[in-house]
Amino acid sequence: MQFNVRPYVCGALGRIDTALLGKLTAAGPRCRPALQTPDAALYSSHPLPPYHRTQDSFAFSWGERKPAALADWMSVAETYETPGLISSDGRLVLHAGALGLVDVYFVRHAGAVYFSSLIQPLLSLVPIEIDWAAWASILHVTFPLGEATPYPQVKRLPGSSALVFEHDRLATERRLPRWLRREPYEAWTSAGEIVDILHEVYKDYEGRRLLVPVSGGYDSRLLCSVAVARGFDVESWTTSPDDGTDTDIAFARAITRELGVPHRVVVQEAADYPADALEVARRLEYLTPHHAWYAPFAKEVHGAGRVLVDGLAGGPLLKNFMVSGAALEARTQAERSAAVLSSLSLGAPSAPFLSPQASAWMEDVVREQFVASTSMLHGHRAELPLSVLHTRTVRGIARSAVNLVGPEASFAAPFIHPDFFDAALSVGVARKDKGRFYREVLHAANPRVAALPSTNVVKQPLQRVPLRSTAAPARAYSHRMLENVADRVPALLSDDLHALIAGGPDALTRFNGWNDRFWVRGLVLFGAWLNDFDNDLADLTPPF
Repeated sequence: MQFNVRPYVCGALGRIDTALLGKLTAAGPRCRPALQTPDAALYSSHPLPPYHRTQDSFAFSWGERKPAALADWMSVAETYETPGLISSDGRLVLHAGALGLVDVYFVRHAGAVYFSSLIQPLLSLVPIEIDWAAWASILHVTFPLGEATPYPQVKRLPGSSALVFEHDRLATERRLPRWLRREPYEAWTSAGEIVDILHEVYKDYEGRRLLVPVSGGYDSRLLCSVAVARGFDVESWTTSPDDGTDTDIAFARAITRELGVPHRVVVQEAADYPADALEVARRLEYLTPHHAWYAPFAKEVHGAGRVLVDGLAGGPLLKNFMVSGAALEARTQAERSAAVLSSLSLGAPSAPFLSPQASAWMEDVVREQFVASTSMLHGHRAELPLSVLHTRTVRGIARSAVNLVGPEASFAAPFIHPDFFDAALSVGVARKDKGRFYREVLHAANPRVAALPSTNVVKQPLQRVPLRSTAAPARAYSHRMLENVADRVPALLSDDLHALIAGGPDALTRFNGWNDRFWVRGLVLFGAWLNDFDNDLADLTPPF
């Protein structure tokens, strides 16, 4: 990992133990001091000048967008979606972005907080133990919930949160982001107005060469249509999502041909899948089984010399992505929460993967974590899409752009720009149902492109292609990782899965369904983690 456009940072605030700070700075990527005071330290892999400095105050940030001037930490977080460190009026504040896209991890110790962009350096300060509740959510919904990481003593600073040192005391401060303080009412924003706002957002990228990956879906064709309409220097790439159809590639060719954009298909090799999967697992610090398919694409982006334009949050904001009919029709808060969690959770596999006691315990724990993680959204007019956005989008899906494309290359996420975000959120969920409003937006942006086939509506694949993730090299790798799980934590797995693992790698060929594949990937991720930390994990006794 090379920190080319976004630096690695670490540091501390509070009653700092210089020996612990020294261990932290030595454990991660090479870094140099950006700030050193009795109560605060900030180190960075690259020169990190403050965006504000006076004799009595300072302010640093390390996201993609730089604040223009000192402001309240929440204003900085929600305007620029950046973490930072601010000292003003006797308060030291370490804050996340409003959504928390750029990671801030921390450890508390004896009146101080030690923080880092990465989890691994913080493990030099605490015993390496397993957080079973975090792994429950990683296995069930494919990402951790709330502030959890795989380690109980290492936490992630959630969006719209800050750690504050004031009057010689540490405290956690949580704020409501803009979209919750000012609940967006139905302003009857038209599809054409949404497109006009997106044109305004693109002005931030004037003069920059863009890479707009186009798939077969709605988000990418909208972003590419507007970029072309504004006259940008645009290229488009597509790769296989490893879904067994590659329909995206065929549809992307038609879209880019219609727009007159140079198009490239980034080819993936089945033989490379084990190395790609393990590299992504380690780079994403075992937080999600997603994105192994994206690894070859991300590596190519690093050398492209272009800003990658990502459709992050487009689905929840514009088409009720993962909002089910049951959620829309729910009459009580409990029913709504249960319906959203059901949409986010993996479906039942073709045969039990987990033991009955493990399954029951994990379902209860994940339910509790999800309710706690989304409680601030309860009763909000846009609760349903925001529940998806604040959990799956931020903790799982965003990792491809934030942690695989970045920090080597720049990425832009136009849909989370405050102006676009607020306008899209104000459109009621009923207008967005079944993608109706999104199709109006696409037609307003480019009717010819809007008329082309989309993977959002095509039900039958154009063809069947072999999956990298179930080919022979992947089966061998997956089987080794599943053996790790079976050997180290036998109580986690069902008798059926133990028997199947005993049958060797080719026994995994029975798992071809969507749900089966994701259950396998989650347990393989857990096996890779167990393997990499084999010498550090003393006690793996499960709570079930």
